[in-house]
Amino acid sequence: MSESPSEALGAEGVRAGGDKNKGDAKKGNIFSRIALFVRQVIAELKKVVTPTRSELITYTTVVLVFVAVVMAFVTVLDLGIGQAVLWVFGD
Repeated sequence: MSESPSEALGAEGVRAGGDKNKGDAKKGNIFSRIALFVRQVIAELKKVVTPTRSELITYTTVVLVFVAVVMAFVTVLDLGIGQAVLWVFGD
């Protein structure tokens, strides 16, 4: 995982350090891969930080204001397009 994309592939597009089948044997069977995935998910979930009450209020306010602004923009756009259609095609 620490190797860069240029280090990972050689000139012919084959992984540096061996053939393609060597990497497949390293993966293990389906159960070991699932166990590895679950361990990685748990490790990532341990990094999650719950926001404080003030942060949560701030985030919620920002989202609500953004949604209100987008709603207003879409409403104005809808009314404008509706008026343009009525002007072009008449009543």
